[in-house]
Amino acid sequence: MEKNSSSTASKRSFKEYIKIFFCGSIMGAADVVPGVSGGTMAFILGIYQEFLDSIKIILSPGTVKMACKFQVSKMYKTLPWPFLLALGSGILSAIALFSTHIHWLLEHRLALILAFFFGLILGSVATVLHQVSKWSFNRYIALAVGTVLGYAVVGLPVLAAPPEGKWYLILCGAVAICAMVLPGISGSFMLLLMGKYEFILGSVNNLKARIDMGESFLNLVLFGTGLILGISFFCRFLSWLLKKYNDVTVAVLIGFMLGSLRKVWPWKEGAHINNSNIMPEFSCDLLPVVLLAIAGFIIVLLIEYAADQIKKKQEELN
Repeated sequence: MEKNSSSTASKRSFKEYIKIFFCGSIMGAADVVPGVSGGTMAFILGIYQEFLDSIKIILSPGTVKMACKFQVSKMYKTLPWPFLLALGSGILSAIALFSTHIHWLLEHRLALILAFFFGLILGSVATVLHQVSKWSFNRYIALAVGTVLGYAVVGLPVLAAPPEGKWYLILCGAVAICAMVLPGISGSFMLLLMGKYEFILGSVNNLKARIDMGESFLNLVLFGTGLILGISFFCRFLSWLLKKYNDVTVAVLIGFMLGSLRKVWPWKEGAHINNSNIMPEFSCDLLPVVLLAIAGFIIVLLIEYAADQIKKKQEELN
């Protein structure tokens, strides 16, 4: 695995790393929206398996052993750090740049932003169906189970009085990162369920505004610790599932995406993402919402087409 990651990295150009940074930016922007998964975006963009494998390698016992022995040269040559650095920089940059704007859109233009992501998720389902090599009865059952689970999870009530202890931030980080990695299950939505979405987003905004920097930094460090602990186990487990039971696992993940559409349904009973879904009224406000959903759907198809063309060119060169 290390050789494969290293050789892949050595073949990449600066332009390709810019593309990976852009992919990370899309994942980061998606993760800010409760109900939208960065894992879904990684699935659409064709970097999902490499993302899982790279995380697994970075957090492996072999990497820890090299770090303890200060084998910097070996780590530089064998670890997929260029991929993760480009992707991680994109994710963090998007969260820092877009968190305030997306927060404003969620408060003031809820239907429009949800419509766009509704289209993105629906388009992603259409593009990943072919990743199941052969649809059979057990694959359809897996799809149905994933859909029901996804639908149920995004409908859970928000925890009204979450624990105030610092340990809870670590737990929130571990749960959120597992959800972020899963296509269809939103990490930010899990934070919302656990009652810490506004708190974590507020800590990010406080750091940007230089308000309560010490406390905000500590909160994010504890949350980040949870992220590392959660992802170190979950990426290994999910990567194993994809290699051992690829078709069934992908079918379940597609189901998660379908089920998550419940949360990003654009029309709510009141301007809040956690309110009940309602049917739209036919008015002048309906058209821009529908057009944005269609735009999101088409964007995914275009991304898929572009990715296929790039893959074909690379195969021709090889």
